[in-house]
Amino acid sequence: MAHIKTVEAVYESGIFRPLQTLQGIAENSKVRVMIEYEPVSSEPFKQFAGILSNEEAEALQATINAEFETVDLNGW
Repeated sequence: MAHIKTVEAVYESGIFRPLQTLQGIAENSKVRVMIEYEPVSSEPFKQFAGILSNEEAEALQATINAEFETVDLNGW
């Protein structure tokens, strides 16, 4: 009889690496994997679209601009 276990894993270099130790599964056991994932956006900042009002975005932009103007590029 098959047992079902949900395991979170990271996909690295073509290999799924579980994020926790798996109990009850022997080394080299054959398993069946169903993959559920969140697509990675090619534009990571899109997730923040619509969070700030226009006024908040303008204030944030002004702060960023003011801070970058105070950086001494010769000090790096």
